Amino acid sequence: MSKFPIIVFEGIDGTGKTYHINKIKKYLKVKRIKFISLREPGGSKNSEIIRKIILNKKNKFQKKTDLLLYMASRSENIDLIKNNIKKKVILIDRFVDSTYAYQHYGQKLDFKLIKYLHSYLLKKLTISHTFLLVIKKNKLKHRL
Repeated sequence: MSKFPIIVFEGIDGTGKTYHINKIKKYLKVKRIKFISLREPGGSKNSEIIRKIILNKKNKFQKKTDLLLYMASRSENIDLIKNNIKKKVILIDRFVDSTYAYQHYGQKLDFKLIKYLHSYLLKKLTISHTFLLVIKKNKLKHRL
């Protein structure tokens, strides 16, 4: 395992992704281990601008436009991620798996298209660990 892994947390809203990332960030700070933390959509300066557009309730984008906005946000983070590989621990709140879950399985967009866009953007970037956080329905209602 790399001294500086790329760790992704996946899961629907309310499962504790941010909670766990904050716990890890606190631990890394105490241990004086360098890290960066991103969220998707968002993370870098330009990705946060795209996030505001995506999450604005007034916007009613077509499914493909929505996918491309998420990919644009990810694209803005890729250089930041690549520039910190093997230098810092990289923590990401949602990543590739969320795109498959929401855009392919949720919105029924073409799996091959999403896979192609990921291969184009990510090149040979690989994730060290992905944690899928789940929660029971009754607890989810309480948390949200």
